[in-house]
Amino acid sequence: MPIIVASTSYEADEEANARGVEPHKPLTAEEARALRQRDPSVSAWQVVRWQALTGTLLTLLTWAVTQSSGTAWSAGYGALAVVLPAALFARGLLSRVALASPGAAVAGFFVWEMVKIGLTLAMLFAAPRLVTGLSWPAMLVGLVVTMKVYWVALLVRPKKTVMTAPGMGAPN
Repeated sequence: MPIIVASTSYEADEEANARGVEPHKPLTAEEARALRQRDPSVSAWQVVRWQALTGTLLTLLTWAVTQSSGTAWSAGYGALAVVLPAALFARGLLSRVALASPGAAVAGFFVWEMVKIGLTLAMLFAAPRLVTGLSWPAMLVGLVVTMKVYWVALLVRPKKTVMTAPGMGAPN
């Protein structure tokens, strides 16, 4: 299998060919569409919905097991400390400003990630004042379980479809 490298100039392509390396070839619109159909991505909003559902179920399960409203509120608040910042992050990343150019997208990612972390920390610091009968272990369980939903969302993402575009080989 040849090694593919990205290049920006004719000289770089010639140099890559001399070393036996295939230069990068941009995808056509049809090849890009086929790639997206073959390997669909997970929307940021899908992850936020999975996190909200998981946080709600965890809160109800905590209340059913402990019969303590303080413990259930603590688990729910821990989940909320993940869901609210994640929703704000998704909103910021998918705004028109962030999608305007690749540079704006990269800068937006870092800015909104910092906002997300800051809001999460602020919510955790405010928890003792906002949640009556706060249970730190329950809140941390809600936080961690809800945070790990990213992995579940990747596992249950839309199934791959087998399609090939002209010029692309059959899938393995």
